[in-house]
Amino acid sequence: MQRKVISITMRIAEEAITNIYCSTFPTSLAIADLGCSSGPNTLYAVSELVKAVDEVRRKLGHQSPEYQVLLNDLPGNDFNAIFKSLAGFQENLKKQMGDGFGPCFFAGVPGSFYCRLFRAKSLHFVHSSYSLMWLSRVPEGLEGNKGNIYMASTSPPSVLKAYYMQFQTDFTLFLKCRSEELVAGGRMVLTIFGRRSQDPSSKECCYIWELLAVALNEMVLEEEKFDSFNIPQYTPSPFEVESQVKKEGSFTIDRLEISQVNWNAYDNEVHQSAAFEDGGYNVARCMRAVAEPLLVSHFGEAIIDEVFSRYGEIVASRMSKEKTEFVNVTVSVTRKG
Repeated sequence: MQRKVISITMRIAEEAITNIYCSTFPTSLAIADLGCSSGPNTLYAVSELVKAVDEVRRKLGHQSPEYQVLLNDLPGNDFNAIFKSLAGFQENLKKQMGDGFGPCFFAGVPGSFYCRLFRAKSLHFVHSSYSLMWLSRVPEGLEGNKGNIYMASTSPPSVLKAYYMQFQTDFTLFLKCRSEELVAGGRMVLTIFGRRSQDPSSKECCYIWELLAVALNEMVLEEEKFDSFNIPQYTPSPFEVESQVKKEGSFTIDRLEISQVNWNAYDNEVHQSAAFEDGGYNVARCMRAVAEPLLVSHFGEAIIDEVFSRYGEIVASRMSKEKTEFVNVTVSVTRKG
């Protein structure tokens, strides 16, 4: 599903990176991917961005810039797996691009993107997909959010406000840090799991978590334990993203777009394996990848398999009755001079 989102939004990122290249023709180009994770998608965005620049520079008859690719995620990310895959990736890239390409240098940068990660004015392009909806921490003041694990239609206004304030604090800090690290005229393209609605508790962004709360509730967990668990995430509207960028003041907005992708990323696709046809299983597997560490640290490992088995069944039931989509907010910005 994450790969599908990157594919849908890549044209915006390609436009932005070729614009920065064509405006300065740098001999070296520094690209940072924030929230890179580890797995088949980690190097996908980077390879597409590098290919886009190389296509343009060949048409113009320029020598290839040297590429510096900086991969960031939290320290617990499996950077070793990424490093082991780099030799094969580099080889494939050289075969695809032919003579005159590169070189391309990689580095892993562990740490939270809610603080400085890179040298001042050292980056030309920043990319991040499906990472910035994660907050730096669970907001304070969620005591009244009983029966929920996230914002929901039953959450009191104080809970919605606490989440929004945490998002404002975190996103402003993120923008400030990146503004110090990007060169003047540098570009940044961010895709965030978000919503169209102005209501932060709308179904389009909260429903997926409400169904996980149903699965957890079915297991008759200790009430106090359940009520003290909240997801550290905020799904902003385009208006909220735009207003924070303008308020922080370091960037101009070039594009602000919404896209959507079905909960089941394999929907309408032909696959040989019957497993891919099970929408509930696919969504549960996708959500488990992001939610399991949070659940394990709070409830322990013993419940995990059963929770996601129940969750898959609940999701499958709901998907058979209604349209279910994730909404993505993509913003492309330029660092002011």
